Amino acid sequence: MKKISTAILIVLIGFSAKSQTIINRNSDIAQMVKSVNQDSLKSYITKMVAFGTRNTLSDIKSKTKGIGAARNWVVTKFSQFAKQSDGRLTAFLDTTTFQPDGKRIDKPTLLGNAFAILKGTDANDKRVYVVSGHLDSRVTDVMNRTSDAPGANDDGSGVAGVIEAARIMSKYKFSATIIFVAVSGEEQSLLGSGFMAAKAKREGWNVDAMLNNDMIGSNNSSETQIIDNTRLRVFSEGLPSFELDKNAKSIRQFGLENDGKSRQLARYVKEIGERYVDQLEIKLIYRNDRFLRGGDHTPFVENGFTAVRITEMNENFEHQHQDLRTENGIRYGDLQEFMDFEYLRKNTGVNIAVLANLAKAPSTPIDVKIDVKNLSNSSYIYWKAPVNGTVKGYYVLMRETSSSVWEKKFFTTATELRIPYSKDNYLFAVQSVGNDENESLPVVPGIGR
Repeated sequence: MKKISTAILIVLIGFSAKSQTIINRNSDIAQMVKSVNQDSLKSYITKMVAFGTRNTLSDIKSKTKGIGAARNWVVTKFSQFAKQSDGRLTAFLDTTTFQPDGKRIDKPTLLGNAFAILKGTDANDKRVYVVSGHLDSRVTDVMNRTSDAPGANDDGSGVAGVIEAARIMSKYKFSATIIFVAVSGEEQSLLGSGFMAAKAKREGWNVDAMLNNDMIGSNNSSETQIIDNTRLRVFSEGLPSFELDKNAKSIRQFGLENDGKSRQLARYVKEIGERYVDQLEIKLIYRNDRFLRGGDHTPFVENGFTAVRITEMNENFEHQHQDLRTENGIRYGDLQEFMDFEYLRKNTGVNIAVLANLAKAPSTPIDVKIDVKNLSNSSYIYWKAPVNGTVKGYYVLMRETSSSVWEKKFFTTATELRIPYSKDNYLFAVQSVGNDENESLPVVPGIGR
């Protein structure tokens, strides 16, 4: 692995108090993160705002106004990036028609998700990683399809991050496949992401992780007047919404209420994001989403996929879902002038670092088990090699049951490890590690005897 001067030191306590491992920033991933450009992000936002409104119900025929023009423009940007990908990136508009539902669809509506698929280099590696933002915007009345709805931050920021990630990552090669998507219909009740998640499940996509970016470009809050661009939230579900009834007994019995796959992904986002992006603390929020709101990751977790929501730390409700106006000296509306492009740059970098680390890493170890047949004050964990990728070794992760993040890592080249910590007092997981030190998602062990 190439070493650079900005190495991050993580002390990994093993059997010797002196043992430690240096985890460096992979040079390719560090360069990708460094390549995120504020001016590029700003230009994407400026263009999206210029479409007037991007309401899902707005004009789809105009070439300059409405959701139709906006989604075609995103596909055009993706197509431009395809030219630098040696044929690995393809761009298209995936459409479906929704009929009136008596709620937020009042006419037959042709909905379109703007896709770019960066094909993995290993034909046997079926893993798919998804990064999304929602293209549609709204004002106070979600059915208002004509008034200007800039949607600069909600969710122009998420889409800008997705576009910039596609621009940068299309120049590189990854073992697994990455999908960049700007979905529509989020404000109309998560229609675009729901359509995509159902399709992924029906067609058997191996979606290993999904990052939903919704509002990642504003640094300030209404009411509390906080201004801070050094923290980012990641929302993740606790108990799985998919097939909970089948898993509830073991979750309760072994204390795994805080260790679902989406929560493991959230911890991974924190570790890798903070490794590569300076002056940013990633806060783990232990609920699927905010009160009274929904995000495009939700249809994915409801269909059994691993997904999280990435969003700014402080929200300004004067600049969300508002008609453009000035009242009592307060300017309302989701306008570009209220955004922080340095913050958006950092948050885009988090997405790129996480996606690249995952797509470069081997797949997860399989059949991970912890032996419980004997009473002991040590823990014996064993597993099988992953299906895809070249493995340098494995990390066995450990934390106290009350800790929100992994606290220790033990490296081994074997497919088993006994460590002098009681299985009754700690939680464990195992990661595959590739030759370039890229780690897979952690896998919590099942019960072995």
